[in-house]
Amino acid sequence: MIKVGIVGGTGYTGVELLRLLAQHPQAEVAVITSRSEAGVAVADMYPNLRGHYDGLAFSVPDSKALAACDVVFFATPHGVAHALAGELLAAGTKVIDLSADFRLQDAVEWGKWYGQPHGAPELLKDAVYGLPEVNREKIRQARLIAVPGCYPTATQLGLLPLLEAGLADPSRLIADCKSGVSGAGRGAAVGSLFCEAGESMKAYAVKGHRHLPEISQGLRQAAGKDIGLTFVPHLTPMIRGIHATLYATVADTSVDLQALFEKRYANEPFVDVMPAGSHPETRSVRGANVCRIAVHRPQGGDLVVVLSVIDNLVKGASGQAVQNLNILFGLDERMGLSHAGLLP
Repeated sequence: MIKVGIVGGTGYTGVELLRLLAQHPQAEVAVITSRSEAGVAVADMYPNLRGHYDGLAFSVPDSKALAACDVVFFATPHGVAHALAGELLAAGTKVIDLSADFRLQDAVEWGKWYGQPHGAPELLKDAVYGLPEVNREKIRQARLIAVPGCYPTATQLGLLPLLEAGLADPSRLIADCKSGVSGAGRGAAVGSLFCEAGESMKAYAVKGHRHLPEISQGLRQAAGKDIGLTFVPHLTPMIRGIHATLYATVADTSVDLQALFEKRYANEPFVDVMPAGSHPETRSVRGANVCRIAVHRPQGGDLVVVLSVIDNLVKGASGQAVQNLNILFGLDERMGLSHAGLLP
């Protein structure tokens, strides 16, 4: 049994991690921390977990207790894992970080986008970017895993086949993405209030979103050269879900794109390439660790449109974290993650 610790278990990614691990036959949550909720029983804060974590309560972070675990998940705001990750790694504990702390390989670039100096640049050489569809073999040997963000997951999975095959013009990529409100986190904010977000949709961070350098880093690696990406996120009046509409131009219009995508993801358990002409819906992946993709070439021209949908809290966060856990510990990658999406 894998002994699990969770730092920052009171947010949406934290409770989603608890929900998924409750179904995992090889993982046991031994420690869960929250400074603000120390002493509160997990089941009292999240009644949906009653009967699954009886006796487990939030505690103040304690490095010794966490270091006694086999693996520690960080479901925290950026900057928190910087302070604790090194100590845990030195004790031999694996770290799976759901925050942005180790996603970017350039510490200076990280500081530019996150408004503070990187707190553990010496650990970046050990950090493996946890997108299984790209880095599965590196994940198997990792000590420190940086779980990708939600927008980056949907966008990269949608564009990878085109860039890896050298088909798309890497200088002219567009990601038009929509997210549910849970992507903003559980903290109180005016823009996340029901009266503000309901019955409305808006773009935000058009000048530059923090996920932009992460997406660019992954697409640059896939293309093997510099890329030009326009990324525009939108807030939509739903709780969960990411819908990424991705645009790329191709010079060779004779390639069977449907076959290309199906071949690229043929052995990927959590990427579903839908039949030609499909339009995947976010509700089809709600609660599931699945990315559903459809590829189109409108009017037979040189513009390719890829539709990519995920649940931002599952494949875009906690589900992908558990997928990394399974790979890291040599388990069936699907363990604890095989459930279907929720409909209606």
